[in-house]
Amino acid sequence: MFLKRLSLINFKTIAQADLSLSDGINCFVGDNGAGKTNIIDAIHYLSMSKSALSMTDGQSVRHGEDFFMLNGDYLTDDGGHEAITCSFKRGSGKCLKRNGKEYERLSDHIGLIPAVIVSPGDVFLVNDAADERRKWLNAFISQIDREYLHAIIRYNHVLGERNRILKQSAGFAQEEMLDTFDMQLSLHGKTIHAKRAETVERLRPIVAGYYKTIADDREQVELVYRSDLNECPFEELFARNRQKDMVCQFTTGGIHRDDIIIKIGDHPLRKYGSQGQQKSLLIALKLAQYTILADQAGKRPVLLLDDLFDKLDARRLECLIGLVDDDRFGQTVISDCNRERLLSILEKCGTPYRLFTVTNGTVVSEEEQKPEMKA
Repeated sequence: MFLKRLSLINFKTIAQADLSLSDGINCFVGDNGAGKTNIIDAIHYLSMSKSALSMTDGQSVRHGEDFFMLNGDYLTDDGGHEAITCSFKRGSGKCLKRNGKEYERLSDHIGLIPAVIVSPGDVFLVNDAADERRKWLNAFISQIDREYLHAIIRYNHVLGERNRILKQSAGFAQEEMLDTFDMQLSLHGKTIHAKRAETVERLRPIVAGYYKTIADDREQVELVYRSDLNECPFEELFARNRQKDMVCQFTTGGIHRDDIIIKIGDHPLRKYGSQGQQKSLLIALKLAQYTILADQAGKRPVLLLDDLFDKLDARRLECLIGLVDDDRFGQTVISDCNRERLLSILEKCGTPYRLFTVTNGTVVSEEEQKPEMKA
């Protein structure tokens, strides 16, 4: 998948930009706060219909304006064409269009333009609570499995209703409604559990391989899928927890409590891994995600590398650039605040690139490209 042209209007700090991108590596350089990450986030919006930075649509509108608009013209790996428009206006909401036709549901777009983002914020996958790892896993699987996406949407809706009943009702009527909700949660939850387990199993060897290449570390890394359903079936779980749920007034067990435990050398990475090991593992995890998405979807996702270069040493950077310049990977978009360092690594690796300079929300393409740019 190749984003040929990107247009932005009133998006965050960028008043207007119209950019022609390479199908290889595209570099956006500039000072911190110049607007480089806004380019990355705009591309993420066109893939996932939302910000990668946990920002609301309203927060993505440029200060003093009342709307933003993003346009992306894509070429697919099989020679097809897709025109995607994502816009938001205060008071009117968000609109997402494919080739001029508005989606009835935003979720219908997920998976059409696959993307993987690697950013400093990925540290949440190691350090934060389990719900962050579940969000990542949900977004990942939803890009390649529409049944999973629909199951997640339905499960979360029913879970919200069940929790509402637990807070508001009591007696026989409550028991009847809980029985109905439990049946629905079991149906959708089994689908979710099975697909999560399958995905984590596929991730394990790929993550281990990338980690070994990036980190040059002899420690073994492992992903462990932890779920209540690993211990007992849904029906038994809900029956066993019914009284506890009534007392707590929320659903205490289910796939909404799942987690991925990341280990290194048989120990939790969050407690025993060095910063270098954590960074290498996170990149390995995202590259493994990319590999599975490309294989499952039959098209190479857009790879977004946001401000990683301050977080990695030169050896890891060269290794990463060497990996993404391989034919297994397609278009890559990189942001960095250190122009000289980035270009030095790219040229040392002999990697073609297109260069853009970002200054106070203004994006300028530089004509001279070294080495010779890919077509």
